Parts: sequence; structure tokens; C-alpha cells
Amino acid sequence: MLGISLERLSKQSIKRQIYTQLREQIMNGQLKEKDELPSTRELAKALKVSRNTISEAYAMLIDEGFVVSRQGASTRVAEGVSMNKNEQVISAIKSSPQYTITIDFRTGRPDLRQFPQYLWRQFSNKVSMEMPMELYGYTGPQGLYELRTEIAEWLFRNRGLKVNAEDIFITSGATQALYILAELLCKSGSKVLIEDPCHSGMHRIFANRGCLIEPIPADDHGMMTQYLHIKDACAVYVTPSHQFPLGGILPASRRAELIRFAKENGIYIIEDDYDSEFRYSGDPVSPLYAMDQQNVVYVGTFSKSLFPALRIGYVILPQQLHERWCDVRTYMDVQNPVLQQAILAEFMRTRKLDRHIKKMRRIYGQRRLVLLESLRESFGDKCLPCGDAAGLHIAVDFPGMRFDKDFQEICLRNGIHITPVEKHCIVKDRHVSKLLFGYGHLEPDEIRMNVHALYDLMKKISLV
Repeated sequence: MLGISLERLSKQSIKRQIYTQLREQIMNGQLKEKDELPSTRELAKALKVSRNTISEAYAMLIDEGFVVSRQGASTRVAEGVSMNKNEQVISAIKSSPQYTITIDFRTGRPDLRQFPQYLWRQFSNKVSMEMPMELYGYTGPQGLYELRTEIAEWLFRNRGLKVNAEDIFITSGATQALYILAELLCKSGSKVLIEDPCHSGMHRIFANRGCLIEPIPADDHGMMTQYLHIKDACAVYVTPSHQFPLGGILPASRRAELIRFAKENGIYIIEDDYDSEFRYSGDPVSPLYAMDQQNVVYVGTFSKSLFPALRIGYVILPQQLHERWCDVRTYMDVQNPVLQQAILAEFMRTRKLDRHIKKMRRIYGQRRLVLLESLRESFGDKCLPCGDAAGLHIAVDFPGMRFDKDFQEICLRNGIHITPVEKHCIVKDRHVSKLLFGYGHLEPDEIRMNVHALYDLMKKISLV
């Protein structure tokens, strides 16, 4: 009756099964407003259960307002509880087509196969045994002091940055850092200056905050600071050490001009340093923060150097933003999980992070060379790599070609995931001939086969 099917051996009680199925039928419109439900006696007989079981299921529906019951009257479906009043709305919420991806050039993906899980487990066990009881409570919005100290020392060893641990604030990755900074620095309707192209997810954060996005063109050397003439901006967002997605390094002259602009207009520069620890020609680039600690907010993350699921990043904040940051974070989620922070602190203290990055820098550097060699073998002089020898992806220009959503759709249908630079452009049609090749997660043989398969597809559709 009513299409109710009971699983007698289920761990879920019979009354809960009846309640759940009736609730779903009400919500999806199978049972409509004011429809009469069978009497408890009638339904109990049809389902071969006790009348008390049906009464208890009905009582749950009554308590939650899905049905109404009055003395001497039938139990009926309540008004206004159906979720299926507009079939067009339901049909519009269909999932996008699912493709089987066999060739994956997605950007920003580290090789998780290389991560020393056994070491992480050892540190996890050690920290769990030794962590003092007071750390099981609330430890505050700034983050574990031991981790902030290790980050400060690591930045000095690897970036030459002299940072006070009191100025470091732990976050759940760079994305949360930007959400909080948007809350701190940007009022609804104010302008945020963002390099263009820029990671689409990053400028969406500011747009969702209600900010007006003012794109500043970027070239092979990063943000073109000669276009910084906006007088009513609230912040500037840049990736100066390895511009995403084009890969350029912001030159000293542009850095100085950007800092002068921020000082003159009384605004902050948000420096997103997402992967500059992986540089394959020379030492890591010195951050913009090294030139100005008062107007630059530095955002770092361990998603590329360790693993994305760790969800630990950090910001270096000017003193005047400390109190407001703590207030926002306290009423957002209070803090990061302490155990993960403590494990990472120990991993850094014992220099295991330094060794892992050194190892991965060598591996990624070799893979980058394999990718460049494979592109030359397949495309010859029809492609031009862009940017610095750094990071986990390369932007490649194919002069005279055009890569748009249709091209990306064709690739997906053929099992190839590759992103046109155009996807990350705020102002369109400036970089239509460029593609992004992520390679960090691919073995050399995979890189060679994937490039060859992409070439075959582009040849098939008459692009080459």
C-alpha cells in the first residue's frame, strides 16, 4: 500500500522506514496537499505490522508538520510541504554530463603517490600520544603556536623572510584565507583590482562578497602595473612569484610601482604565493611581502607541497588587521583541527618538509622537461611555452588557434581534460590561443602518451 516497501532485516526500524518513505512521497509530490492517508488499522493490515508501529510513524510525521490529524478526522497531508510544485525547476537541476577522463592535464595537482604516508602516520601516532590535554579544547583563531613558529623558521630558510610568529594566522587553506580577507578588506560595492587572467575561483570569492571586480591585464611578466589608475579600490589581488595562469614573475620595477600605488591609496595588496616553492631554475622567488610588511598580506598554503586534503594554509597579517581577523575567524569556525596542526609542526621541525619539497622539486622539474620535449615532438614550432620554469603547470600558446568552450567540450567527450586559459579570463578574447597543461600528477610516460593523444585529436578536428 502507498508503494511502501519494508526491509525486515534492515538496521533501520520498521517505523522509521515507513516514516521516511511517506515523507519522501509528500516532499516529491506523490502524496499531494490534503491527500488522505490510510487509517492506522488499514495500513497496519496491508503492511503486516502492528498498529502501534503505524501510529508511531504517523506521530513522527505529525510532529514535523508533514501531516495533520484532528480528533475524529482522517490524517491528511499538510499544506505547503511539497518540494515538487514546479516540474520545470526540477528538470533544470540536472547534473552535467559525466565523462570518463583518461587523459588529465588539470592544473594544481601534486603527485600524491610520492607523499611519505608512513612518515606522516608515525608523526600522527607520536603527536596523538604526546599532545597535552589542554589542546583538546579551544586553542583560538590564530592557530597552534608551535606550527606558526615552524612556518616562520621555514619561511626564513626557504624565502629569506624574517617573520614574527605572532603575525602568522593559520587557515583552512588559501581559499578560506581569501574569504576572510574579502570580509575584512572589502565592502559590498567596492572595487577589487585583480590581475587578468586569474584563477576563476579566486575572483569569484570577491564577487560573491559583493565586490566589483576591476581586471588589470597581465602579460608574460605578471600584472601590468601601468594600468593601476583606479582611485576607489579596496584591495589588489596578485600572484607575483608565479602568475596564475600565465606563469610570469613580477619584475622589481612593477613590484615597486604596485607598492607605491597601495601606499598612496591606503589599500592592501593580497599576495597569493600558491606554488613558488617549486622553481626549477635558481632559488625560489622572494615574495612581494619582503618589500613591504605594512601594505602586503601574504597568503601561503601546503596543498601543493604536501597534499590538498590537509586543508592548512596561513596568512601573514599586518598588525592593524590582527584583532579584526580574530573576530571574523572566531565566529566563522574558531580554529583548524589542532591534531593536524601539531603533526605538520613536527613534520616541519624535523625538516621532513624541506626534504620532501627538495625531492618533489627534482621530480616535477624532470616532468616539466618531458612535457616540453613532448610538445616539441608533436607540435614542433606551432606551440610556444609561456612563463617561468616553476609550478605544476605550463601555459602554452598555439598562435593562430582558438580554444573555447566548444573545444573543451570536444576534448571532454574524447576523454581529455584540458583547460583553455580563456576560462580564467575576466575580459575575454585576449588569450584564446593558449592552453594550460598540468603535469605534476603525471608520470613521464603518461605525459608523452597524453600529449600525443591531444595532438591526434587536434589533427582530427583540423586544428593542426
